[in-house]
Amino acid sequence: MKQTPTVETLRRYWRINLRWISGLMLVWFVVSFVLVFFARDLNFQFMGWPFSFWMAAQGSLLIYLLLVVIYAWAMHRADVAHGLQEPED
Repeated sequence: MKQTPTVETLRRYWRINLRWISGLMLVWFVVSFVLVFFARDLNFQFMGWPFSFWMAAQGSLLIYLLLVVIYAWAMHRADVAHGLQEPED
């Protein structure tokens, strides 16, 4: 039978969760707003295309997908470390 987690364990888990969310939201903000704001100044070639075009067409989407994957991986590790993982069927 699974034990109920303590209040301290849940607080520690939530702090870890908030740190990951804050860091990933900072990356999201930089990709979504800072790069767009400075897009005209970023006029160097990247993979054969201007960097601003590449970021708008593909780069930002790949980074968003990577943010989701990183968050899922980190929360799975935190779930296992704190004994909060979902029961397997």
